[in-house]
Amino acid sequence: MSDVTQTVLILAAASDIGRAIAHEYARSGTSLILAARDAQRLEADAVDLRLRYGGEVRVAEFDVLDTVRQALFLDGLGALPDTVVCVIGLMGEQDESQRSARAAELVMHSNYTGCCLILGEVANRMEARGAGCIIGVSSVAGDRGRAKNYIYGSAKAGFTAFLSGLRARLAPKGVRVITVQPGFVDTRMTAGMDLPKALTAQPVEVARAIHRAQAHGKHVIYVRPVWRLVMTVIRALPESIFMRTKF
Repeated sequence: MSDVTQTVLILAAASDIGRAIAHEYARSGTSLILAARDAQRLEADAVDLRLRYGGEVRVAEFDVLDTVRQALFLDGLGALPDTVVCVIGLMGEQDESQRSARAAELVMHSNYTGCCLILGEVANRMEARGAGCIIGVSSVAGDRGRAKNYIYGSAKAGFTAFLSGLRARLAPKGVRVITVQPGFVDTRMTAGMDLPKALTAQPVEVARAIHRAQAHGKHVIYVRPVWRLVMTVIRALPESIFMRTKF
């Protein structure tokens, strides 16, 4: 059974995936609230979306690191959106995060603490209303820690667990929670990385998968289904073997 979605709030709407999600939902007639740390960056996107699709689009300032003001941010939106999509992510540099506690904290806070706190506040309000949908974009990097990006991966692992628990808590309350596992995505964040084409999605693929998941009542999705198989194998590897892999 699909949700009736009239307004979607996109957190990190200036990202490549955030922009693709905005187009996907605007195309279906949904009103949008685009949020980012620098709202001015979103003005041109908002104008373009209005001209293309004719729907209501507004922008809002949101800094995931400013956790003290998160409740005020939601208050400032007026009516609580029907759907909230969190696309916030910061990969950082693993070497830098190993050397610098501040760099590691930024990655952890951006991918886990800040995201969980804002979605937790959204969850409380949706629960009180008795309806809504929360969509969190996590990462397969959180399915098992890798030497190449375990700081980022650990934060995403926590975020995935948070979404899972939130889904179980809110299911009886009329609020849905969807976890999205994109795998590799061709974005500015992954620019310069040598990514395998068969495992690498485009932002528009992620957007369509999210929209489809909400319409079809899904709970956890891998944007490219092959990732479900890949990660099942990776999780099943004994630690002694996994430590020697270069995945």
